[in-house]
Amino acid sequence: MKRIKINHYEYYEKPKKDITPVIHRRFAILIIIIIGLFSLLSIRLYEVQILANAYYNVELEKMTESIIEGPSAPRGRIYDRKGRIIVDNVPIKVISYKKPNGITVKEEVSLAYKVGEMIEVNPSKLTDRKYKEFWIINHPKEANAKITKSEWQALKERKLTTENINNMKVARITLEDMKDYTDKDKEAAYIYTLMNSGYSYSTKTIKKENVTDEEYALIGENLSTLRGFNTTTDWERYYPYGDTFRSILGNISSSESGLPAELKDKYLKEGYSLSDRVGISYIEYQYESLLRGTKTKYKINSDGSYEVIEYGHRGQDIVLTIDIELQRDIENIISQELIRAKTHDKYTRFLENAFVVIQDPRTGEVLAMAGRKVKKVNGRYQTFDFDEGVITAVVTPGSSVKAASHMVGYTTGALKIGEVRNDACVKLAGAPKKCSLVTRGNLNDLEALKYSSNTYQFHTAMKVGKGKYKYDKPLRIDYRAFDTYRRIFAQYGLGVKTEIDLPNEFQGYLGTRKLPGLLLDFAIGQYDNYTPIQLSQYISTVANDGYKMQPHLLKGVYEPTEEKLTNLVYKVEPRVMSVADGRGVYLNRVKQGLHMVFQKGGTGFGAVDSKYNPAGKTGTSESYVDANGDGKIDTPSVSSIIVSYAPFNNPRVSFAVVTPHAGSGAISTTQLSKINRRITQRITKKYFEIYK
Repeated sequence: MKRIKINHYEYYEKPKKDITPVIHRRFAILIIIIIGLFSLLSIRLYEVQILANAYYNVELEKMTESIIEGPSAPRGRIYDRKGRIIVDNVPIKVISYKKPNGITVKEEVSLAYKVGEMIEVNPSKLTDRKYKEFWIINHPKEANAKITKSEWQALKERKLTTENINNMKVARITLEDMKDYTDKDKEAAYIYTLMNSGYSYSTKTIKKENVTDEEYALIGENLSTLRGFNTTTDWERYYPYGDTFRSILGNISSSESGLPAELKDKYLKEGYSLSDRVGISYIEYQYESLLRGTKTKYKINSDGSYEVIEYGHRGQDIVLTIDIELQRDIENIISQELIRAKTHDKYTRFLENAFVVIQDPRTGEVLAMAGRKVKKVNGRYQTFDFDEGVITAVVTPGSSVKAASHMVGYTTGALKIGEVRNDACVKLAGAPKKCSLVTRGNLNDLEALKYSSNTYQFHTAMKVGKGKYKYDKPLRIDYRAFDTYRRIFAQYGLGVKTEIDLPNEFQGYLGTRKLPGLLLDFAIGQYDNYTPIQLSQYISTVANDGYKMQPHLLKGVYEPTEEKLTNLVYKVEPRVMSVADGRGVYLNRVKQGLHMVFQKGGTGFGAVDSKYNPAGKTGTSESYVDANGDGKIDTPSVSSIIVSYAPFNNPRVSFAVVTPHAGSGAISTTQLSKINRRITQRITKKYFEIYK
């Protein structure tokens, strides 16, 4: 170590170390790292460009290509149970426009005038703003002159936007400016507006309704000069049986409206486009996923041209359980009887509608479900489709539910097989007497059904409620009896949704008050209200030995073909929803009583021809209406119901006939129209003529 002396101080200086080897070593490591990185990069480039070239080309194409879909494809057909088409598609002529690549505004204006000379359009939907915007396009200098220098300067300084300037132009155009514009100009403006609506790449409908053969041919002959225009076809739903079953078949949205506002979010989540035509009610809505077609897909090329990459096809075809000709006949019968009752019968002031449901109780298949509404139009009664009322209208069922009431008694021990009771009126303290329509003395359980005894059911209800009855004395009950009745009624479809494959089914009306007298009313069908489809499921469950089947309208699904139904995709199997308590001895006893209802002396005798060996129950109920429009339902009326099935020994069909407000005042045979019996007689006869 070398010693040096500075300013009288001595220091020792370390010898300098040679760092050249260190630098060389570090440089070598850096070179190795660089070579390694370049090697990895080369390997990765080899994988991307050589080994995975095809994969990344596909991914690049996916990211850069534009795939669009054509308009909604035709929907699947709808058939009835016998293979008859009840909803089809029919082609309609359409004049359309698809914006060509590179076309100018001036060229489009010229095309609008040319097409306006060839076809008739109704420009009434053209707004004043669109009309003025068209004038601005044709008169740019005059339109620009309506903007002041200071406003143009404000635009340059970004104090105003182009939109602000355009709004000013539109606002300042006067009638004087447009006085020379004719109807031809307005038609051209309307066509131009249609040409530029929506997305630029989408096909626009210029005319769809009432396109004449001459217009279609004229446009088609001049396609070479009408750049972007085309003659195509669209489709509309066609109903070979007219208005028959029309409301239940449902509706679809139009090509102009696309997705309805109330269903937009639902359908967008399912991958639909705003312009798609979709089912918006009943069958069309319920089976949208089956009926919707597959749209044609196009790829937009870089030069603006497009090519088909996947052809669309019609949706799947569905077969319903409905017999459309039986349905048509039933609707006609109801219409005729409603008009007859309103015209000739007394006490039909409040009669407005009637309903019929025909089911196969073994499977739940609905063969017909019809409802009609009657109104006076220009002094004459006319009827209108109200099929949806089968699942939405409610009625007080009256004695028609006494089979279920009997089952409550049997299964709870409140009623014994063969038990005899006196049919005398019941009187609770502070309430009017409660009686049967006709007092018949001592009755057993079968006779109680045959003659429709009310007091027989009153005593059952009091026992279910663990009450001790004394004439004209207060009655105390266990209010859980209401729950017992509703639980067992629900096993037959009463007071719960039937789960029929339609949207908007009503549950009916369930009373909320619990009083001893109301429990007695419940037992004779004078408390809760039910829909016609619930009454149909109820009698079908009785006929089917206590097996409650889900009522359904869909029978099968098929791949679309142009000829007959051949390629079955899915067949609906009967679904047992529940099995009623007490089936066997108790239910067989009830069925014996229901058979007696249609025998001589029974309340249903003659309503169904005895040769069909029917069973079932009649019901006459007190209800109320708002007679004077004051918002109060306080005027008494009488409703009539008949539920039945046949043959008694091997049921294969059930009928529910419901006529709300078929009479007026308190219950009395002299104040009740016979419309319900007439409808029942005719529709059962019609059914057995077809299904012998």
